[in-house]
Amino acid sequence: MTGSIASSILAARYLRDGETSFADVCRRVAAALGRNDEETATFFEEMHSLRFLPNSPALMNAGTEIGQLAACFTLAVGDSIPEIFDALKWGALIHQSGGGTGYNFSSIRPNASPVRLTEGVASGPVSFMRIFNEATEVIRQGGRRRGANIGILSVRHPDILEFIRSKQTEGDLANFNISVMADDAFMQCISEGRRDEVWLTHPCTGMEVTAGAIWDALVYGIWTNGEPGILFHDEINRHNPTPRLGKIEATNPCGEEPLLPFESCVLGSVNLTRFVNNGTIDDNALRRTVAIAVRFLDSVIDVNRYPIPAIDEATKRTRKIGIGVMGVHDLLLMLGIPYDTEEARALCRTLMETITETAVETSHTLAREDGAFPAWKGSIWEPQTMRNAALTSIAPTGSISLLAECSGGIEPLYSFAYTRKKTVNAEFEMLHPLFARELDTTVRRLLPSPEEADRRIREVIHHVRATGTVQDIRWLPASFRRLYKGALDISWEDHIRMQAAFQEHVHASISKTINMPERATRDDVAAAVLLAWESRLKGVTIYRTRSRRDVVLALGEGEEQPWPSVCCRPPELTR
Repeated sequence: MTGSIASSILAARYLRDGETSFADVCRRVAAALGRNDEETATFFEEMHSLRFLPNSPALMNAGTEIGQLAACFTLAVGDSIPEIFDALKWGALIHQSGGGTGYNFSSIRPNASPVRLTEGVASGPVSFMRIFNEATEVIRQGGRRRGANIGILSVRHPDILEFIRSKQTEGDLANFNISVMADDAFMQCISEGRRDEVWLTHPCTGMEVTAGAIWDALVYGIWTNGEPGILFHDEINRHNPTPRLGKIEATNPCGEEPLLPFESCVLGSVNLTRFVNNGTIDDNALRRTVAIAVRFLDSVIDVNRYPIPAIDEATKRTRKIGIGVMGVHDLLLMLGIPYDTEEARALCRTLMETITETAVETSHTLAREDGAFPAWKGSIWEPQTMRNAALTSIAPTGSISLLAECSGGIEPLYSFAYTRKKTVNAEFEMLHPLFARELDTTVRRLLPSPEEADRRIREVIHHVRATGTVQDIRWLPASFRRLYKGALDISWEDHIRMQAAFQEHVHASISKTINMPERATRDDVAAAVLLAWESRLKGVTIYRTRSRRDVVLALGEGEEQPWPSVCCRPPELTR
């Protein structure tokens, strides 16, 4: 770990008193989770080799007094003042300990509803979201990072239009991602052209709202600034591993973990770049790391100190973990496969199938050793015993992919040269090493003069840093330009196709941004949402270039990219 950004993140977020290196962090975490000396040594080696890393709270808090190791939480929000403010208090405790929180506000009665106790009228869910937002603003997670939330509202709630427009002004509800929970009936209404149908009638005002009015507001919000995200309720619940415990109505802030009320989930990611040998993937080594990762994350469930008893109980009832991947685009570059091809998608399907199959096999073995998860009877797994109700999920890996010096999650690289802002209160000029090395080789092969080659290389890097692309540099070989496509060069259709390829073999969901060019129209946004639903995704986030000012990744004098997620997470949230 030699890069300045990795070192800066390590010092700012992960080193504890007396620690001076990443090895020290790995020793502390492994010692806290290993059940014997052999397992402790194994856990240390997997982290220190950067083959596998758990989510940030585990790296920050394992072996410390805080002891809260999970990243993902959902909380129930009722309709009474005590229930609402209980959720607010619980969320503050979660943020203080390093987690992010998902809330579905659909139980709160709509604006203008009568309140019998006071003979007044209710102010609706959006008003309470503003209170939650302000509370989050003053809670620093364990002194290391600011809290993050997702606010969800059902497409059937009478205040859905107010909710969709709640972040129309950039900076409003800054500590919230927002997502609409849409069901198949609504999506079918849109896909079949029944836009003029009255979708709901407000119970207090009598105002009728058509499906088309909701759809137009949703599409406009996405086109304007990337929000709201959309969660597909029925697809999520078709894959609910414990349907007897109820329907899933919420996710964590980045959307990759649909969870029942009070559940938490610990995440971890396998760094795929560490399994390439001589142009091939070492399948046996990958399977070994995944098996270790299952045992690692399962141990977290027992070692973890939960913020409230209800979370402890709900988490241990299902024992969900989320093993994902990072370094996907780097892996494809190493193998010479362009990201936006069927060859890439086929490889990714196979790799994710291998990871999930191995995770399931390991969980089955663990169930024989330590017992099945308590809600196993009536789950989708019966009669096969399982230690964990769900095992795979793909997080954005913001900080841990920087520690591991690989591309984040399943995202294509934003650009091969860019400025990274708001990372540990600093800016970093980033240049991708694989790109830099191949550019150097390619240009020097084309230009025998060292001086001319040096000049051209500098020009290309400057151009990429300003524009994010090499596609318009026609003197570069077509094969080079074909391989080195960044996120802004890849069509939105291919972004969705890659997410769908992974989703085929992921138990939970996926955090990913569907990038669109600035010229994209609202019709493009609408088509993308429909394609995501038809592709059986569980959620989708779409971001149109230059639709936000406050961003993390920048080109030139202000091109940008928000953090990738299923619902555009705030820049402070990291995995």
